[in-house]
Formats: sequence, C-alpha cells, structure tokens
Amino acid sequence: MGLPTDEVARFDVVAARFCGLVRGTTDWSAPAPVDGWVARDVVEHLVTWLPGLLGAHGVQLGAAPVDAGPVARWEAHAVAVRDLLADPASRDRLVQDPHFPPMSLTQVVDRLWTTDVFLHSWDLARATGQEPGLDPEHCLELLAGMEPAEQMMRSSGQYGPRVAVPEDADPQTRLVAFVGRDPAWSAPPT
Repeated sequence: MGLPTDEVARFDVVAARFCGLVRGTTDWSAPAPVDGWVARDVVEHLVTWLPGLLGAHGVQLGAAPVDAGPVARWEAHAVAVRDLLADPASRDRLVQDPHFPPMSLTQVVDRLWTTDVFLHSWDLARATGQEPGLDPEHCLELLAGMEPAEQMMRSSGQYGPRVAVPEDADPQTRLVAFVGRDPAWSAPPT
C-alpha cells in the first residue's frame, strides 16, 4: 500500500481520509484522546496552526470561515492548502525557521501539516467511533523518521510520553503509541 511520494498527491489522500472522518462525525463535543480536547478541537487545531506558521513567513493562506461549523471550516481550509501546494512557486519558496531545517514551502506543508492531519485522523476517528484506517506503510515511514528525533520531539511539548505496546504491535498502534496516545483509548460512555 503506502501513500504517494509526491507531496500534493499525498496531501490529497490524507486530506480526503480526514474529510471523510469529519463528514462522518455526528457529535462534535465527543471527548478526544488529546487531554482536554473534544472532536471539534481536533479540526480547530488543524485549521488554525498552519495559517499562523505560514503567516510568520509572509505566506497568506485563505482562512476557514470563523462562523462556520467544523465541516465547512475543514473543507475551506483543505481547499486553501491544496491551492497552495498546487502552486509551482511553493516548491521554490524557501522557508527558514529556527525550529526546523530550511525547506521549501511544499516540504513544510507536507512534513509538518500533512503529517499532523494524518496523525490527528486517529484522534478524530477514536473520538467519534470511526475506523482510523491509517496506512500501515506510512505509519512505518513516519516512525522511522521520528524515532531518531525522539528527544527533540518530546522536549517540544507537542508529544506526550511514549506508550508501551507489544513489540509485535501493528504499525498504526506503534505510531500512535510513539506520539503519546494510548492505542487502547476509547471515548467514555455517554
């Protein structure tokens, strides 16, 4: 299986999967696996942090309508990100930030945001009783890239402690445990 290697194509697959989860959500106040978050917060996080990061580098990303619900906010944001990625100038624009090595705007969106959408797909799916269905090969690729940077990642405060799982756990379980989620987490009964 695996995801496409092209950043735009990879975005399309990851964003479409997340869009399906967003559209399948019926309770936006359902608790999520991130402490203090509900399902709505997962979407809100994804539609707000990238515009802030890019804005700090002079890149304006179309804003998701503030007064819209999570589905409309996600869909508008995904279109804006897709338009940015499809712009050939994004491959040539260098982003220099003290928190990561210099890379193109396309690489920033792919490595940071598309990866975040992929990871948070698990959160939204678990919060709303849907199947996460994370691509196993991509889970292994992410793990291979993250494990050497574990200390830096944990010190950022963006990831919780690694959760212990059996050595023979499937790739999705290993990845979510690595980023600090309890793979056995389920929403409390209502």
